[in-house]
Amino acid sequence: MTQMDNVDALFKPAAAKPDEREKIAGKSLTAFQDSWRRLRQNKAAIVSLVILVIMLLLAIVGPWIGHHDYYSTDYNAVYQKPNADHWFGTDKFGRDQWARVWQGTRVSLLIAVLAAALDLVIGVAYGAISALFGGRVDNVMQRIVEILTGIPSLIIIILLMMVMKPGIVTIMVAMSITGWVNMARLVRAHIMKLKSQEFVLAARTLGTSTGRIITKHLIPNTIGIIVINTMFTIPSAIFTEAFLSFIGLGLQSPMSSLGV
Repeated sequence: MTQMDNVDALFKPAAAKPDEREKIAGKSLTAFQDSWRRLRQNKAAIVSLVILVIMLLLAIVGPWIGHHDYYSTDYNAVYQKPNADHWFGTDKFGRDQWARVWQGTRVSLLIAVLAAALDLVIGVAYGAISALFGGRVDNVMQRIVEILTGIPSLIIIILLMMVMKPGIVTIMVAMSITGWVNMARLVRAHIMKLKSQEFVLAARTLGTSTGRIITKHLIPNTIGIIVINTMFTIPSAIFTEAFLSFIGLGLQSPMSSLGV
């Protein structure tokens, strides 16, 4: 008996019908399930997620937990150290720092999330249209992007804040004027690679409209870079809002944010 015969004797064909042999035995996972499974295997990511959830919950309910609101002043209790009545102490106006910290976190997060949402909608739509149409349309749209990129975004934001009345809406509009540019460039570059793929050509051959190609084929395949860029946009928007408020161009006292 040869060595090959010995090896063959160790294996037997699986007892399955011919049409069932190529079926996957394991349960298939959705993209969300696969992402959650990978996240659970990363201990550092889980710890970070828990910290973020705690901070988010405190931003929502924190101002209501303490004994004071965020705007009331008490000149008999200025610059107090943390104590049983004022958990984080007080500022120069005697305002409770616990309430102001979490109220400010809530406001800054609200501004950042809304600004990121505007950047997401404008940037994805602009980049997708520019990449898919190409030609003269793409050239004109990219020249606009280059003009906006050439001007420091902080200067545009500061000039607009000086013209308009300070407030949450003004800050969001100011940050959204140039905030979408980076998203548009990333989406355009990715879709430029995707639009020559076979599934896009097949959709065009079948007469699928441009809008449906963008929403059903191109955007879903750019979700990865969209999510990553959005996660960077939120902390950047928080920093911008805090900076504007700190130099007196953002939210004004007695309103609270991470900058005031």
